[in-house]
Amino acid sequence: MTELPPDATEPARLAETFEEVEDALLSRWPETRLEPSLDRIEAFTELLGEPQRSFRSVHLTGTNGKTSTSRMIETLLRALDLRTGRFTSPHLEKMSERISIDGEPLDDEAFVRAFNDVAPYTHLVDAEQAHPLSFFETIVGMAYAAFADAPVDVAVVEVGMGGSWDATNVIDADVAVVMPIAVDHAKYLGEDPATIAVEKAGIIKPGSFAVLAEQTPEVAAVLLAHAAEVGATVAREGVEFGVVSRTPAVGGQVVSLKGLRAQYDDLFLPLYGAHQAQNAAVALAAVEAFGSGELDDELVRAAFAEVTSPGRLEIIRRSPTIVLDAAHNPHGAEAVAAALEDSFAFSPLVGVMGVMEDKDHEGVLAAFEPHLAHLVCTQNSTPRSMSAAALGRAAVEVFGEDRVTVVPDLAEAIDRAATLAEVGEAIDVSIGAGAVLVTGSVVTVGEARAMLKGRR
Repeated sequence: MTELPPDATEPARLAETFEEVEDALLSRWPETRLEPSLDRIEAFTELLGEPQRSFRSVHLTGTNGKTSTSRMIETLLRALDLRTGRFTSPHLEKMSERISIDGEPLDDEAFVRAFNDVAPYTHLVDAEQAHPLSFFETIVGMAYAAFADAPVDVAVVEVGMGGSWDATNVIDADVAVVMPIAVDHAKYLGEDPATIAVEKAGIIKPGSFAVLAEQTPEVAAVLLAHAAEVGATVAREGVEFGVVSRTPAVGGQVVSLKGLRAQYDDLFLPLYGAHQAQNAAVALAAVEAFGSGELDDELVRAAFAEVTSPGRLEIIRRSPTIVLDAAHNPHGAEAVAAALEDSFAFSPLVGVMGVMEDKDHEGVLAAFEPHLAHLVCTQNSTPRSMSAAALGRAAVEVFGEDRVTVVPDLAEAIDRAATLAEVGEAIDVSIGAGAVLVTGSVVTVGEARAMLKGRR
């Protein structure tokens, strides 16, 4: 039996400030430490009165695209005059971003209130279970209780990792969305996409509607077999719905989407890349599946026009242009690289990369190498970050010594990259439309975003 925290058998102390909540949550098991089981979250939500049973839900899993698609689904649902809750992870800058109601993250006061509503029950679960509640399980409980309290009509919920045993999976969602599955978190989920798909298929519940993004044949076979087993209705990208056409445009792209009930033409989507057009098609199908049919064309047009996705090919500064993207695995990096080629004409494009120790950094480096004139290797402030020096050594193997600079301090790394982008220094490129791409991790991008917003 795992040793319990010293205060596990004492009544939880209520928090007075956001910082106290953050400290209390971070003192629990981190998101990276897992014990695959729903025992603790089931015990927790039972003590809370099963708040997740009080609203309908759309549940999303997959390797990449979950947060952007969640935001699109939520925007469409709000356009239908439904009150929404949205749970996404990880956060970019502030922990409270994970829990949104009506499209807005909880403010500090509401976040403290959400914690205090569940805090009296956390120690009861800690005392009764073989392992204490984790950070992630606790914040899932907070989200579900806050959604019930609001109350929301529908929650859009992104899994933390996997599917079957992810803490979010105590909901029985009306619509299960499976984004493209590739390899990530291999230590916990499996070494190949088909194995990972078995775990992720667990969010597809009996009688639900499964909306499947485009998958490799072996992954599709796993998902379809599970859907058939539980009697779920299935809609597949490229068959029942999908992207009809897309054209890059100033500030994003213009897309035509085939939904489950109708085709929606010439929609402006203020996000870049083919992957975001595909995310939009999935979001549209999910909302059609959730409702009862065709959506009003003008409603869809207005909703997509206001979609945002911070830290996803987000232009945060001009002169030189600085773009943020939280790509942290090869599949995500390839999508971002394709979008950069598709939508921008940056020359030179200088990368700033900080990655987590447990990620496939070689795959990410290889995906970006053809698109970056130079790479500045750095690190973020968390203990899980790979050191800039170690990333630099790996980068030299891919980019060559003359295209790699190592700058451990993130702010300094961004400044160095901006200088290279502006003057083409150390790069045999004429002065032109240079830009900087900050990438490699959600944490790196979140820290860069906080810095750069402060400078604007």
